[in-house]
Amino acid sequence: MSTTAQVAALHALPDEEEPDRERAIAAVADLLVALGHDPDAGDLAETPRRVADAFLELLTPEPFEMTTFANEEGYDEPVVVRGIPFVSLCRHHLLPFRGTATVGYLPGDRLVGLSKLARVVGHHARALQVQESLTMQIARTLDDALAPRGVGVVIEAEHLCMSVRGVRADSAVTTTTCFRGELAGDTALQTRFRDA
Repeated sequence: MSTTAQVAALHALPDEEEPDRERAIAAVADLLVALGHDPDAGDLAETPRRVADAFLELLTPEPFEMTTFANEEGYDEPVVVRGIPFVSLCRHHLLPFRGTATVGYLPGDRLVGLSKLARVVGHHARALQVQESLTMQIARTLDDALAPRGVGVVIEAEHLCMSVRGVRADSAVTTTTCFRGELAGDTALQTRFRDA
């Protein structure tokens, strides 16, 4: 299986179907009515289309090819990209969560183009997600595509479902981690990864 096919297969969730834009627009209009608003009134007239298009954009992953190349020099230190911004949608509330990801690996026989570390984050973020799953999906994609000695993913994010509703903890940041391979049991390597 090609690395592109691997990424696509890892992203697919059992409940995914092709989006129906017209049904989404109608559903947003129905939601406005159920919330006591007239979707045909003045500045709300285009809201169903705008909302549906915004959700479609947030839920449509951008395809990319996981470009890898031979590790001819035998580089064996961590390769880490920090501060990768992302926005995703909470699977439970349909509200955004946003933050940054630190993604890296301990090379084996293959290296990956650095931009692909950011692209894999963006690819998996464009879905209905929970942060824990997002963290693991990114790690699994890199592990499968590269067969590295280790993979590390650290995600820090603010969840609007916590900050603008419910508990209203507006400065709370959630951190999730996934360490695989040699990074899994080596706290010294994990520290180097986080502080790279």
